[in-house]
Amino acid sequence: MIYLILTILIILIIILLVMIKNLSLKYSELKHKHKSTSVKHGKSFEQLFPFMKNYKYNHRNFRFIGDPIDGLSFEEDRIVFLEFKTGKSKLSQKQKKIKELIEKKKIEWKEVKDN
Repeated sequence: MIYLILTILIILIIILLVMIKNLSLKYSELKHKHKSTSVKHGKSFEQLFPFMKNYKYNHRNFRFIGDPIDGLSFEEDRIVFLEFKTGKSKLSQKQKKIKELIEKKKIEWKEVKDN
């Protein structure tokens, strides 16, 4: 009788562990899906940002790049590197490095010919 009770307890514990594992996987999938939706929202927003009221440059001068920065605005007296962020998003490590290089004026012009 005691072996039967122990066997049932072990089976119940295994079932509970499997259920916990499945719930954990579902939570991970939902979290990933939410993050993916946020990224898609941000990507759509990037295309519209130059037409918004608080954009202080001429939208006709903006050229979309997408990655690793959103784009460039070719103004009369300067070229502005732009990265649009929504919500609580932050610069990636690569974007931080690009920002640092720009601030240190580590920028070059090269003309490449095909001959």
